[in-house]
Amino acid sequence: MLNNNNQHRPLDLICLGRVAVDLYAEQIGSRLEDVASFAKYLGGSSGNMAYGTARLGLKSAMLASRRRADGQLRARRAGAGGVDTTALQTDPERHTGLVLLALKDRESFPLLFYRRDCADMAIDADAIDPEFIARAKALAITGTHLSTDTTRRACRKALDAAAHYGVKRVLDIDYRPVLWGLTNPGDGETRFIADDKVTTDLQRWLPDFDLIVGTEEEFHIAGGSTDTLAALRVVREVSEATLVCKLGPMGCVVFEGAIPDRIEDGILVKGVQVEVLNVLGAGDAFMSGLLRGWLRNEPWQASAGYANACGALVVSRHGCAPAMPTEDELFDYLERRDEVPRPDIDQHLNHLHRVTTRMPVQWPEVLGLAFDHRRQLTDMAREEYADSARLPALKKLLVTAAEEGAKLGGISTPAILVDDVLGQDALNQASGKGWWIGRPVELQAHARCVSSMAMI
Repeated sequence: MLNNNNQHRPLDLICLGRVAVDLYAEQIGSRLEDVASFAKYLGGSSGNMAYGTARLGLKSAMLASRRRADGQLRARRAGAGGVDTTALQTDPERHTGLVLLALKDRESFPLLFYRRDCADMAIDADAIDPEFIARAKALAITGTHLSTDTTRRACRKALDAAAHYGVKRVLDIDYRPVLWGLTNPGDGETRFIADDKVTTDLQRWLPDFDLIVGTEEEFHIAGGSTDTLAALRVVREVSEATLVCKLGPMGCVVFEGAIPDRIEDGILVKGVQVEVLNVLGAGDAFMSGLLRGWLRNEPWQASAGYANACGALVVSRHGCAPAMPTEDELFDYLERRDEVPRPDIDQHLNHLHRVTTRMPVQWPEVLGLAFDHRRQLTDMAREEYADSARLPALKKLLVTAAEEGAKLGGISTPAILVDDVLGQDALNQASGKGWWIGRPVELQAHARCVSSMAMI
């Protein structure tokens, strides 16, 4: 459990590591080369962890580097999810990392990493403010950022600041052989390759952490043995950290002291059985649940129970970050988990996920300008012998009027209601600014319409 000496800090967690864009195949059952379309999500293990812990009520922050244009999109989405993005660095020279992922079957999840010289691996150690680290209860680092000189410098500065200010230090081993240069660039699916150099590199860092989390294979690489108990004992020789070993659907086991003769003699917390759609992101969900309990000083049985449940929910869904559960979902699922083998089709869970992840949670009073008129404007143009082809230009002027009116009225978020028949150019002009935008949607066989709305 977490010591109580750092409980009164404005941030619960800072996540330092990979922040990327995930492109998830929309054709489930397809090989990656056969996929026709992708859904775009916030990605990267640290990005997912920050997002997942924020959904569970923690005050989380990202510490990473991003490219300006797409980084602003990721920062906005993360910020909308409750993540502090003030420490995100901007790299004008590099692109944000990209991952293409497919869901072939329950055992095969092909993925391609496009991360050569990407922005998050070029994080600037000199730009890391130790005072920012001091604001948090814990700093979580992912193992990929121990793989290059540049990222190691950033990790060292952050870890030294954490040690100085009494911030708890967490390592998610997060071993991806392709990101350590051990496979060809197209093999992102391989999860384990033994390598003495990687083991040696990791072991230099293990004494720096208070909590170390990994799968059996990840402890194999950290301990230099494919015997799980032997690997855990090697890790224990170099680190006094609490060790959490993930066992997949079987759950996880926690070791606070010496490694016992049998793995189940640790603090064993059994998992839950669900039908698997997608294992990608399950580890980030597990970390989110675990940290939700640990950072609130809850016992390991509770913290690991949250971790197992979060992992189970995410493996049943499409995507990583958007699949992360909220507190309401988590506790509802924990109460009914034996009755819910298919969380993906449970109506109550799906309802909770939909209504508790909407942003903003509370819609403010909407003060806007409605100009979704079509027939009225074309009739007016005809009566005045005016050219109706000028109406789209009028609607663009009305967007400008709405913006100027909002400024004069002190309204931070302008709102408009505009159609996509005469107002398509106006919609394009207004999008991307964070405005409240409503658009009428015609109902066939009805002499009326309804409105769709979004913050875009």
